[in-house]
Amino acid sequence: MAIYKILFGTYTKRISQGIYQAELDTESQQLQNPTFINELTNPTYLALSKANKVYAVENRDGQGGIVTLDNSVRPIAEIDSQLSEGSAPAYIGVDEERQLVFAGYYHRGTVESYRIQPDGNLTLVDTWKNSGSGPRPEQSSSHIHFANLTPDKRLVAIDLGTDEVITFDVNDSGSLLEASRFHTEEGFGPRHIRFSADGQYAYLLGELSSLLSVLKYNKEDGSFEHVMTASTIPSDWTAHNGSAALRLSSDGKFIYASNRGHNSVAVFKIANEGSEIERIQLISTEGEFPRDMNWDINQEFLVVANQDTDNVSLYARDSQSGELSLLQKDFTIPEGVRVVFEY
Repeated sequence: MAIYKILFGTYTKRISQGIYQAELDTESQQLQNPTFINELTNPTYLALSKANKVYAVENRDGQGGIVTLDNSVRPIAEIDSQLSEGSAPAYIGVDEERQLVFAGYYHRGTVESYRIQPDGNLTLVDTWKNSGSGPRPEQSSSHIHFANLTPDKRLVAIDLGTDEVITFDVNDSGSLLEASRFHTEEGFGPRHIRFSADGQYAYLLGELSSLLSVLKYNKEDGSFEHVMTASTIPSDWTAHNGSAALRLSSDGKFIYASNRGHNSVAVFKIANEGSEIERIQLISTEGEFPRDMNWDINQEFLVVANQDTDNVSLYARDSQSGELSLLQKDFTIPEGVRVVFEY
């Protein structure tokens, strides 16, 4: 049995003040001790490095970017900020091997790479900008929603606005060179991606379409090929829904997607060596507008943050069936968006 610490990034539009922390007690199977730990404006995404630095998105005085926080002290301490004119990024990824940080800027349509200095501070290395649009109202311009590593250490960026998955070669200094571009079906609105452990397949979540696609990944050139697609919501659901978070179990047998609108987690079974998915469960998040979700190191418990109802729900995960069962639903975290376990 263990007690895990969890960090929560939030919006600060109503009642939240910034970043919060809580604990998961695996013996009692309950979340406990919610604590406010740092004041930021809309820290909707957090990334935690092995050096125990938190990289958080921040909006400040008309500028947006990344702040670096020392997670080893309380109250958590800001040690650096990399802010520039405009909005903050939607996503932050950490490359531990090359000591780089990547940021995907939704409103700017850019990917930025930073070098991590020995003290944890960041230095901007490269900026790549996309252009284009898609058929939906939410796709009037490029919207980078994800920027993180492929299994073979390339960088993959997801553009919700242009329906594209862009792969980059990255050198040790952090410079980006576009390697390949995959176009989804029009209006798919891709948001996040996960890769199978062997790197053969990727799972691409469409926010605007409520679809999950299986893609074949080619390590030779960083390209993708569509294999199949399944829906994250019931066929008779006609109200608004936007898919948000995506989690793949470490054994490669199950993948989980959150649904904002349908307010559920969709559980998919993965078969045929990673090439096929089948939805096997839809379970309520017991709150409205679920955003991120994450699990403990053994993937026995799943924590889901409901942004609009200021509550976090806790589930037990059956590793054999992949299905979830509710343990707790009334744990308060205001405007929760991002969930990060410390381990």
